[in-house]
Amino acid sequence: MNVIDRLIVALDVDSEDKAIAMAERLKSDVKFFKIGLELFSSCGPQIVGRIKETGCGVFLDLKFHDIPTTVVKAAVAVTKLEPLIFNLHALGGYDMMRRAAEAVADEAARLKIVKPKILAVTILTSLDEKALKEIGVGGNSKEAVLRLAGLAKKAGLDGVVASPAETKAIREKMGGDFLIVTPGVRPEWAVANDQKRIATPKAAIRDGADYIVIGRPITESKNPAEAARAILKEMEI
Repeated sequence: MNVIDRLIVALDVDSEDKAIAMAERLKSDVKFFKIGLELFSSCGPQIVGRIKETGCGVFLDLKFHDIPTTVVKAAVAVTKLEPLIFNLHALGGYDMMRRAAEAVADEAARLKIVKPKILAVTILTSLDEKALKEIGVGGNSKEAVLRLAGLAKKAGLDGVVASPAETKAIREKMGGDFLIVTPGVRPEWAVANDQKRIATPKAAIRDGADYIVIGRPITESKNPAEAARAILKEMEI
């Protein structure tokens, strides 16, 4: 893929007007946007279609995590919105992931649409070793991520969302056809904010990330398009 196809910009805003304005401002330099909980909760499902109208793809970042039946129904519902990617939590377990993957494949076939890629969220990039210990996750973060990535692959998911700290290990263990989307990426000139396990765009791509997700360094920049172009340049290896 070209680097422009590998950059996902997080639209972490609270209104449809702000999201559309940013997408329109960036669409010449960015082809993929992430819609997260804040924007989806503020605007509802129609925001997916509005972003797609700009000609760009959507990563629907809702991180489903519930009993299998509930997640299956939610996964089928978002399949109808035709995002390119959506995700759920690997911590929901094998059965939840397997049933969601099967239901989405069936629904996409029924609707005769492209099946969205389903990713498992492994360990949130805001969690460090201390936080993992506090919530009872045994071992270090890399061990936990690899265990969850293996479970997701076994369940039939297309890949994972994982921090830059684990990207290389996942790529080595899971192979080249396992999709890795990496948040927690910060260009050299940006601050970390609340992310703990971070890397630069170049390092994330070099270690095996298929896509990187970046929000505030672009969307809060005085010139978002210029910031996006600078990041695309950093991604070249």
